[in-house]
Amino acid sequence: MTALDTAFAACGVLAVVGGLLAVTTRHVVHAALWLVVALLGVAGSLLVLGAELVALVLVLVYVGAVVVLVLFALMLTRAPIGPDRAHAVGGWRSAGAGLLGLATAGLLATVLVPLADGSVRRADVASSQVAAQLFGTWVWPFELLSLLLLAALVGALAVARRPDAAEGAS
Repeated sequence: MTALDTAFAACGVLAVVGGLLAVTTRHVVHAALWLVVALLGVAGSLLVLGAELVALVLVLVYVGAVVVLVLFALMLTRAPIGPDRAHAVGGWRSAGAGLLGLATAGLLATVLVPLADGSVRRADVASSQVAAQLFGTWVWPFELLSLLLLAALVGALAVARRPDAAEGAS
């Protein structure tokens, strides 16, 4: 086992643990922060695999924009920050979700494990070709996504700044 294999395994474990903690915690803010950990684990795995551009886009778009937007929306809209007991599910639903997750992991393992023998080679694509596609063909969808996120942030700020009816009556 090489150092790259060890780094890939460590990043994979970090991503899986972060994802599990993100979906099992009862605190919304903690879930968002564990999502950051999971996404950074995936980005680390991509770095080990040699896909630096994809890892950078993942960190910039998802960690830098989406998760920060979720945290700002939670803070600005005065959403309940503590444990959410109103939406707690029964034990049989949790067990069913766990079984469904294990079945999905088993299906993915049966498809992906045979590919690990090295018979599938990495495509020889120059980074300039990826950059030309990303900043040529796909630049407008990325720009529209940034405008959508900005509009959501401004909307959250407007909702948070609106005076409550109870405050206006007193």
